[in-house]
Amino acid sequence: MAITGTVVIATNRCKGCELCVHACPQHVLHLVSDYNARGYHPVVLDESENHCTGCSICAVVCPDVVFTVYRQASHKHARAA
Repeated sequence: MAITGTVVIATNRCKGCELCVHACPQHVLHLVSDYNARGYHPVVLDESENHCTGCSICAVVCPDVVFTVYRQASHKHARAA
């Protein structure tokens, strides 16, 4: 069974504190160089390699509650030969 996940980030609420970036065990979060509506560099999810497992550590450490976490288990069935 493989666990996959994703996060939706409310970038306009993000202060760019980087707590989530340092806490992410998959290293898929980083700050962007653009500014959000509040004048901060917000965090984004790098889904280029689909490594997010939806562990929700980012949501737990975030003081601004910017993360909505989605997690899904996918079952691979073995086929009989």
